[in-house]
Amino acid sequence: MKAKWILMAVPLVLFLGMVLFLGFGLQKDPSLLPSTMVDKPIPAFSLPRLLEPSQQIGIADIKGPALLNVWGTWCPNCKIEHPLLVELAKGGIPIYGLNYKDNRNEALKWLQQLGNPYIDVIFDEKGTLGFDLGVYGAPETFLVDANGLIRYRQVGEITADSWRNVLWPKWQLITGHTVNASGQAVDRHAAAESAP
Repeated sequence: MKAKWILMAVPLVLFLGMVLFLGFGLQKDPSLLPSTMVDKPIPAFSLPRLLEPSQQIGIADIKGPALLNVWGTWCPNCKIEHPLLVELAKGGIPIYGLNYKDNRNEALKWLQQLGNPYIDVIFDEKGTLGFDLGVYGAPETFLVDANGLIRYRQVGEITADSWRNVLWPKWQLITGHTVNASGQAVDRHAAAESAP
């Protein structure tokens, strides 16, 4: 009788443990996942360019400050965030793309149909650079400063709210630009020098 009770209790205990584990995990905001790459340089790499496969792109080609956006045609949230990236690029925000574990022809078709917000696109077919960056999936976006250091990592799509409330203030800090009362970008250092 006692052995029968133990045999019934073990699956119940395992089930309850799994429910607790999943319950706590689902409460965490995935966009707040820590990154070991923050305040470190982009790892060295040499990969083909998406648009010019015979040419390689490397760390020296990434000129910051800029955003490094990880995307793939297989990623539904990448399609949701893409129009905002196009808008940001038109507004003068430099963005590099990291096409992650994707099919080249599909990626080229995507950019042709939806627009290309990227200065250049790294074709990371096997995910090697993504792995070195600690990428969990797509989309992810890294904020890179003028020295090539990663200053912030956004997990998940960039929305108008996350741009305005999180990324834009961080962008202002690393570029030395701020916004005046009219919403126009102002060079913070020049404004400080001209102040009485």
